[in-house]
Amino acid sequence: MNGKTPLERGVCGSRWGDTALYFRPGTLDEAVHVLAAHGGQILSGGTDFFPALGDRPVHGSVVDVSGISEIKGITVEPDHIRIGGLTTWSQVISAPLPRCFDALKSAAREIGAIQIQNRGTVAGNLCNASPAADGVPPLLALDAEVELVSAAGSRRMSLANFIVGNRKTLCRPDEILSSVIVPRLLDDARSAFLKLGARRYLVISIAMVAAIVKVKTDGAVAEARIAVGSCSTTAQRLAALESALVGAPARTGLAALVLPEHLAPLSPIDDVRATASYRSDAARTLIGRALDACVESC
Repeated sequence: MNGKTPLERGVCGSRWGDTALYFRPGTLDEAVHVLAAHGGQILSGGTDFFPALGDRPVHGSVVDVSGISEIKGITVEPDHIRIGGLTTWSQVISAPLPRCFDALKSAAREIGAIQIQNRGTVAGNLCNASPAADGVPPLLALDAEVELVSAAGSRRMSLANFIVGNRKTLCRPDEILSSVIVPRLLDDARSAFLKLGARRYLVISIAMVAAIVKVKTDGAVAEARIAVGSCSTTAQRLAALESALVGAPARTGLAALVLPEHLAPLSPIDDVRATASYRSDAARTLIGRALDACVESC
């Protein structure tokens, strides 16, 4: 078309600036080489990409990776579970996954409407790096890593290190988040995700919590993981609380062990949705409820 290869298209129209150049590679290798040669913004599901533009047209290069099948879907391996970067949230919800992924599935159901869940991708949610990204706390609690691919090779890092601030990650301009890797250390642990907003559906959270609890045969907590979102520039694991919960009887009432000092890593702000103090109180309450939900299901 217009003398250009299927990989490269000039795009015109009200949403595209005169200088916009659109690429739609068919493989991951093609995509990273396009990024290396031309740079540009990555487009996958588009559920964050187009709303962020507002009334502005697209300028510069756009690399549409939505057709790359090799980074879609979920693979279960003996020691880890790999979630392709282009896996949609609807696919996460429907996948047969261990019990420790229940929190991630609950979070997936909170990501916009069903239409958004059908289009929005795991990689897009993580790379957008909103403090209120629903997918981040459950994946933090799962000790997830991200795999980043470029023309020069690939590298892995923990999700906790990958997101460094509000809308900021360590993904280089020439890299694509190809997959999320979750180690299979807590398959049978119970997990829960709770979110508080100003309304029931289609809401940006005031606070949200993901919890995972593994129980020993004697009924005590063997391991606990707690991650809180929307209460700091990046979602945070509460390591001191996790340590305090180990050895406690796994029964309703674990909320009594959640102390104000356990929330020290959080840095909530005042904004149009809530005050900082309200966010802190809400997070503490949600943590207690999430812990109860985990132990009640044991």
